[in-house]
Amino acid sequence: MITIAKLSSLAEGTKLRKCARILDGATVSFGQQVPVDVPYLRAVCLIVLGSNDTRVGEQTRAACQKVISSDGNDQLLWALADASHTLHADLGMEKADWDFRDAHEGRLEVSHRTVLPFTVVLDRLRSPFNVGSVFRTGDSFGVQRMVLVQPTASPEHPRAARSARGCTGTIPWEELPEDQVVTRFSNTPVFALELGGTDIASFEFPTTGAVVLGSEELGVSPALLALADASLGRVSIPLAGSKGSLNVSVAFGILMHAWYNAIREQ
Repeated sequence: MITIAKLSSLAEGTKLRKCARILDGATVSFGQQVPVDVPYLRAVCLIVLGSNDTRVGEQTRAACQKVISSDGNDQLLWALADASHTLHADLGMEKADWDFRDAHEGRLEVSHRTVLPFTVVLDRLRSPFNVGSVFRTGDSFGVQRMVLVQPTASPEHPRAARSARGCTGTIPWEELPEDQVVTRFSNTPVFALELGGTDIASFEFPTTGAVVLGSEELGVSPALLALADASLGRVSIPLAGSKGSLNVSVAFGILMHAWYNAIREQ
């Protein structure tokens, strides 16, 4: 850890960027209940308050003042988070979505999961970000396994790994060509998340089965739609907007919440 004396001696821009990173790291550590050096962090905030750099805005100064004056852990955590975020923004250091860390980040303990007999078939999703998001949501709602119809973006892609937040390692997955997917699930309850189906509010979710998610551009393929139509059919989410569609990972989250609750209430 850089000393306060050394930090104070840095060039103004370098000093402020370093302060932003220190506050960010402390926010994550504090949120994970890792001990932090509170007097040190208050000294860092004093450095920010003492800066004559015009980029340091009033919101940042107010947040730093709260860090200095806070008298409880909850208040300090939120003040640190605000100071970090606003200082990053002041300096043009906005983070990419995958740079935001949460209090539970780290190695995930698979044994802590509740696993339900739910399978998710990803039918040629092209976006690694969406694939990772689907894994993260699936982990939250007890998905047992993922089957990726080729060519779906790989869960091992860096962008998928970032949006999954470690969940590509908690759900077993495999990649299969379409014909093998059709054969494997021919005797399994299958339904598709697709337009023109039964309203999600009245759909009868199975206690065990598989849901097919279609690609961002074309939806579910004809072969997999036929598989679903011959089984449980299609489920749809009613919408009120002008766009008439949702991002696939958002729609999946709505679906999984409904499926999970339907089974939990039985």
